[in-house]
Amino acid sequence: MDSKQSLWTRNFFSICFSSFFIFITFYAMTATLPTFVTDELGGNQQQAGWVLTFYVIAAVIMRPFAGRLMDGPGRMKLLLIATALFMVCSFFYPMIAGFGILLVLRFIHGLSFGAATTANGTIVVEYIPANRRGEGMGYYTLAMNLAMVLGPFMGLLLIQNASFDLFFYVLMVLCVLGMILAVVVSRSRRDRADAKPAQAANEVKAAGQKPRFSWRSYIEPKAIPISFVAMFLSMAYASILSFVPSFAKEIGLESYSSYYFIVYAVMIVAVRPFTGKIFDRLHRNYIVYPTLLLYVIGLIVLATAHSGFMFLLSAAIIGLGFGSLSPCLQTIAIQMAPREKVGLATGTYFIFFDGGVGIGSAVLGSIAAATNNRVMYLCSMVSVLLGAIVYFWLMHRRPSHQAEAADAA
Repeated sequence: MDSKQSLWTRNFFSICFSSFFIFITFYAMTATLPTFVTDELGGNQQQAGWVLTFYVIAAVIMRPFAGRLMDGPGRMKLLLIATALFMVCSFFYPMIAGFGILLVLRFIHGLSFGAATTANGTIVVEYIPANRRGEGMGYYTLAMNLAMVLGPFMGLLLIQNASFDLFFYVLMVLCVLGMILAVVVSRSRRDRADAKPAQAANEVKAAGQKPRFSWRSYIEPKAIPISFVAMFLSMAYASILSFVPSFAKEIGLESYSSYYFIVYAVMIVAVRPFTGKIFDRLHRNYIVYPTLLLYVIGLIVLATAHSGFMFLLSAAIIGLGFGSLSPCLQTIAIQMAPREKVGLATGTYFIFFDGGVGIGSAVLGSIAAATNNRVMYLCSMVSVLLGAIVYFWLMHRRPSHQAEAADAA
C-alpha cells in the first residue's frame, strides 16, 4: 500500500518550487552583489565579501530558533512570515544608496532566508512517502541545485545587458511567486503534521511545567554527526560557488565559465532519480563513499585544469559527487532524529552547512589571495578528505535507516 503512495502531489510540487524561487534569488545575488558594491556603491573587494558574510551569519543565527519553532504547532505561520519577509526585503534593493544600509538589509534578508529555508526543508518531509524519503529529498534539493545554476546565469546576464534596477525588479517577481506557492502549501492546513508537537506542548502546560532553556531546544544532537560532515564538504563547496569565475579568468578560460554550472546541473539532473532510489534501498555507505571519491577527483581535475575540456570535466565529476551527496546528507540528518524533531534536525544541518560555506569563503579566499586558485582548490580537496574521515569515524558503523526500520517492526 505505502509503496504506491504518490510523490508528486500538489503540496510537494509547491514547496519544491517555493524553495526554488528563494534559492534562485540567493544565488543570483551572491553572484552579482559584489559587482553592485564595487561598481554602483564605490566599494572595494573586502567590502564586497562582507555582503555574503552578513547574509550567512544572519541565516546561521536564525536556523536554531526556526528549527525549534518548526517542531511546534505554528510551522505554517512561520513559513508564511519568513517567506513574506524574504519577499519584502527584495523590494528595498533598488533604493540602496550606501554600503552600511546594504549590510543592514542583507542581515535582515539573511534572517528571513534562514527561517524560510528551514521551514521549507522541514515541511517538505511531511509530503514525502516514508519509503521514498531519499528519492523525494533528492528531487527537493534538485530545486536548490538548479537555482545555483540559473541564479548566477540570470543575474550576470541582466546586469551585463541591462541594469541592476531591472535585475532587482526580476528578483521581486520571483520572490512574489515563492510567496504565492507558500500560501498554496499553507492552505492545505496540515493539522496532522502539527498534532504531536502541539499535544506535547499542551501536556507540559497542563502539568504546570515551565520549559527550561537548553541548547537541545535549538539543536538536535542526533543530527550533529552528519551535519559536522556536511560542514567540511560545504567549505569546499564555497570554493566552487565563489571562485570558479575568477579561476577561469586566471587560467585563460573565461569564455567557459558560464558553462561550468550548466554542466554541473546537467549531471545532477541525470543521476538524481537513480541516487535517491539507491539510497532508499541500500545502506547509505554505498552512496556516500563513491560520491566523496568523485568530489575529491573533481577538485583535483579542477585544480590541474589547463584546457576547456578539463575545466568542464571537473564540473561533471563534482556534479556527480557533491551534487548527488548533498541531498543524501540532509536526508540522513532527518532520519537520525525522532519524527517530532525533524524541524530541529533540518535547522541543525543547515547551521553546519551554512557555517561551512561562510568559513570556506573566508579561509579559501585568503588562501587564494596569498597563493593562487590552484592551491586553493587543492586545499578544498583536503577539506573533503577531512569530511570523509569524520564520516568514517562517526557514521560508518551506525545501522542504516532500513535496518532501524526493520528492528522497529
